[in-house]
Amino acid sequence: MWESESDSVGARDYANGVPHSAKHALKTDGFQLRGNSWYVSTDIPSDFLVQVEDMNFHLHKYPLLSRSGKINRCIYESRDPDLNKVVLDDLPGGAEAFELAAKFCYGIAVDLTAANISGLRCAAEYLEMTEDLEEGNLIFKTEAFLSYVVLSSWRDSIVVLKSCEKLSPWAENLQIVRRCSESIAWKACANPKGIRWAYTGKPPKVSSSPKWNDLKDSSPSRNQLVPPDWWFEDVSILRIDHFVRVITAIKVKGMRIELIGSSIMHYSSKWLPGLVIDTTSAGDEGSTSTTSNTSSGSNSWKGGLHMIVAGNKEDPSTIQAKDQRMIVESLISIIPPQKDCVSCSFLLKLLRMANMLKVAPALVTELEKRVGMQFEQATLVDLLIPSYSKSDTMYDVDLIQRLLEHFLVQEQTEISSPSRQSFSDKHMNDGSQRETAPNAKMRVARLVDSYLTEVARDRNLTLTKFQVLAEALPESARTCDDGLYRAIDSYLKAHPTLTEHERKRLCRVMDCQKLSMDACMHAAQNERLPLRVVVQVLFSEQVKISNAIANSSLKEATDSQFQTLVTNRKTLLEATPQSFQEGWATAKKDINTLKFELESVKTKYLELQTEMESLQRQYEKVSKQKQSSAWTSGWKKLSKLTKMSNLETPENESQHQNMGEQTKKVHRRWRNSIS
Repeated sequence: MWESESDSVGARDYANGVPHSAKHALKTDGFQLRGNSWYVSTDIPSDFLVQVEDMNFHLHKYPLLSRSGKINRCIYESRDPDLNKVVLDDLPGGAEAFELAAKFCYGIAVDLTAANISGLRCAAEYLEMTEDLEEGNLIFKTEAFLSYVVLSSWRDSIVVLKSCEKLSPWAENLQIVRRCSESIAWKACANPKGIRWAYTGKPPKVSSSPKWNDLKDSSPSRNQLVPPDWWFEDVSILRIDHFVRVITAIKVKGMRIELIGSSIMHYSSKWLPGLVIDTTSAGDEGSTSTTSNTSSGSNSWKGGLHMIVAGNKEDPSTIQAKDQRMIVESLISIIPPQKDCVSCSFLLKLLRMANMLKVAPALVTELEKRVGMQFEQATLVDLLIPSYSKSDTMYDVDLIQRLLEHFLVQEQTEISSPSRQSFSDKHMNDGSQRETAPNAKMRVARLVDSYLTEVARDRNLTLTKFQVLAEALPESARTCDDGLYRAIDSYLKAHPTLTEHERKRLCRVMDCQKLSMDACMHAAQNERLPLRVVVQVLFSEQVKISNAIANSSLKEATDSQFQTLVTNRKTLLEATPQSFQEGWATAKKDINTLKFELESVKTKYLELQTEMESLQRQYEKVSKQKQSSAWTSGWKKLSKLTKMSNLETPENESQHQNMGEQTKKVHRRWRNSIS
């Protein structure tokens, strides 16, 4: 490729990607490094000093002036023809790039690679090494190498884009980042069956990820199947802004949404250790990705963006927090809007880090809405997000309340507009439909009950917050209130100082008719519950048992009607095969077992009824004692006198009858006076 171009254009020689120029070349044996200075190996003494960063280049004016418009302008603007020193501290690529550019000016062959091409291209632009000064200048040759060699290679495009991290804004202005991102996007969207280039692939699970140079290339053979996520590992070494550029380009190319979401989760696992381990140790864990062109000084970087760290005097933990905040904000902005493209667990972990790192409120709200879209997929562990605000509670209960509100709004939206389907509904391969809204609400109800049981142990959790979260879901979401009863019981255990009114208010969130028999038995013996709630539980259980007995009696009546038919068919059964007779015997055993269970239920019912009657008598006794007065005590004395009069001898019976009539009149008058 390069030989054909050298034949068509004079004074251009490419030998396996090694450009040089013989025109105006000064005879030299190369460059020599002495300490922090470079010298040209030639008989002519140097007459020009170029200082780049901490390196000094002792060169000659003529080769530089013939190639670089920047050097020409510096000498011209200085108005000093004898100027012998130029300082280029802002040269992109630094001393390494200028060394290659200087060698090119002297006609020395320069080896162009994916590691140095971006820095050399930016340095050539800075030095203004254009075609106006000489045909086949450095800008032309580096641009040709980028277009024809780098962009046609998957690995070289990744390496060049990685090397552009230190070249902002030159790499952006020269469209190197855009072209590399487009090239990577095209290759990532290619059919895996047609991939013939080398890629890294997912590394084995070890304690620390190997370096870029240490990763073994996976060159797929014709018979080898390439997984659809083959490009995840290579793209995950990029800095966050370049990763965003690549993902944006991949979206435009039409990549499947679930693959984009998986690549984002893979990238997060490498650059945000807090998503995998506890966030408190995020500062101690380093990033698992390193690059081949990273110097020894930058290898000590512990996750984040090392470009921002350079030259900053802030505390390292503060710097890392800023870097991770930038990563979280960027990832939130590029997550596809379709539902189920990423897991709910990932979204909740990302939300936890967003709250910890004080991410922009608008992005946090957007992330909360995304979690609400698939809240039924969450787990209790993911919901236990600590409170990073000034709240006294251990967990962020207000956040869960907002997530639940977003979930209910999303469910209502789907019900009102059934034409709107989630991404997973449209791309189901197995033909199974998404679970209906009632099932999702039931799962969320169980999840909220478990969450309430966990956070109820917090002594700083107020009764209002507990009640609001428990009543957020509609009544139809819970078919059984056992989980809610456990949460209420946990709250009563952790808050023994609640008043009677507060305990009654707490128990109002529970429906006693939705408790199972085990929960009712526990509630009947629970001393922490108010007495009225216990009575309600026993009454509801009595109603349930009455209904069960009524249903069982109805079944027994229907069974008795069929007994005559069974006796008439005994002769038929004797003629049936042995297998049918065995089945009938098994059915009889099942019926007997059911009858035994029914008898046990009746026994429990009688026990509960006895306990309830005793409780009612106690309750009535207490209420009567409160309502007793002097009038009622007087009435009791009169009734005792009448009873004693009836016990006298029969001889005075007539007198007692007259006295009885008089007392009856007195009683009637007394009652009338009371009324």
